[in-house]
Amino acid sequence: MEVPWRPAPAEPVTRVHDLRASDADRERVAAMLGEALADGRLTMEEHSERTTRVYAARTLGELTGLTGDLSPAEAQPILVDDRPLQATFGSVRREGRWVMPVRLPLYALFGTVELDLREAILQRRHVVLDSWVLCGRIRLLVPEGVRVDVTGRSVLSTREVRVRPDGDGPTIEISGRMVLGSVRARAPKRTLRERMRGRLRKSP
Repeated sequence: MEVPWRPAPAEPVTRVHDLRASDADRERVAAMLGEALADGRLTMEEHSERTTRVYAARTLGELTGLTGDLSPAEAQPILVDDRPLQATFGSVRREGRWVMPVRLPLYALFGTVELDLREAILQRRHVVLDSWVLCGRIRLLVPEGVRVDVTGRSVLSTREVRVRPDGDGPTIEISGRMVLGSVRARAPKRTLRERMRGRLRKSP
């Protein structure tokens, strides 16, 4: 008897706020609390209570709640925000330690969106920038081993991808639509030592 075909169940996705925090993440938050104590924004009691919670925190969401009143969003030690990014007649930049969700809507309308992913956490190994670009620009700086695929439809637009992907590395897909815009993705420049190591590995 034939068994009817059923699609494979979708892989469960951990909520952005529920991703596990690392020791380095906890140290980032503890450092900001120390600065806030030093300049008087926190009392000794507040600093002690928050620091205790830092080292007991298991998720990124627990950590971000401890510094929200100490600095604006762009200066937070960890940014956990899956809301759409929009640059209209201006620019938006995201860098440092932040979470790249499975699907991130992005709008660049006569503006520029810059994403530095060198310290970012990818919610899944394949993440998607769902883009709508009109006379705008998308700029990505990605670490070694990350693949960038531009799959969206484009009209009178340019794309430049200069990355160094690894066969088993994660993938960032740029989908959506682009009109009179541009996409540029690149990996950081290699140091002289890194370039020499690469040449030695290729030599017979």
